[in-house]
Amino acid sequence: MSTTLIIIVLANVLFSFKGFNDLFFFRKYDFHIGSIRNGDQIRMFSSAFLHADIGHLFFNMLTLYFFAPVVEGYLGEISFLLIYISSLLFGNLLTLYLHKNDLSYRAIGASGAVTGVLYSAILLQPDMMLGIFFIIPMPAYLFGILYLLYSIYGMKSKNDNIGHTAHFGGAIGGYVFTIIKQPEMLVENTLMVVLLTIPIIILFIMAKSGKL
Repeated sequence: MSTTLIIIVLANVLFSFKGFNDLFFFRKYDFHIGSIRNGDQIRMFSSAFLHADIGHLFFNMLTLYFFAPVVEGYLGEISFLLIYISSLLFGNLLTLYLHKNDLSYRAIGASGAVTGVLYSAILLQPDMMLGIFFIIPMPAYLFGILYLLYSIYGMKSKNDNIGHTAHFGGAIGGYVFTIIKQPEMLVENTLMVVLLTIPIIILFIMAKSGKL
């Protein structure tokens, strides 16, 4: 693990565990539309270091652990950090846009940033295989698409406090940043570039038609 990745994981773990044990702290720094619109902008960043529970934290950090080295290997630590931060912010900006009139809306989690790194890694190494539950083989691009389709379900069901909308903003951030860094993939890897836009297009069609 690189120094940058270690710092990010530690920040998520420490901030999340503080939130697990301190409800006031959790509510002060979570993503809350009403508070953000009243000027509490730090929540746009701090909410991405809070998690709903240990399982939520573990899944995000495990996903980051698998995919961050791919991005660092191709683009370097600085670009990895930029993708993480830009995906985090883009995810929360999209959430703010789609839920701007729901002043009670709350969300937490690093999922937007992690999804940006995930999408970047898949674009950079599309033939990568994953072991789902460490057993079931699955192409990384399929995992990425299914992950975002699950996020659409989470956005519609609204039965948890996880920032599913941020997954899409993060995916877009990682997708765009990676293509800007390596535009040749538009020609060399056209099929994967197109496939990974499918769930993003579905999201915006559903948002436009009022089905979210």
